[in-house]
Amino acid sequence: MRHVLSISLPLQTTKDIKKNAKQKGFVSVSSYIKYLFETDTNLISKEELLEDVRIAEMEYTRGKTVNANSIAELL
Repeated sequence: MRHVLSISLPLQTTKDIKKNAKQKGFVSVSSYIKYLFETDTNLISKEELLEDVRIAEMEYTRGKTVNANSIAELL
């Protein structure tokens, strides 16, 4: 079941959203907004990123790194 969500935005923001949706090939503003929401949901948090960096720094300090000339070589 669908629900309608109304938001109040400045005119220029509305124009920019419509323009971006069209330029990116979305059939509607709704599909563009859904895409943006799904993308945002899949992002890691700042805390997760900082924890990953902390772990990487520890591994680097301990010499747990691999020298590779390319991604293919690394994999």
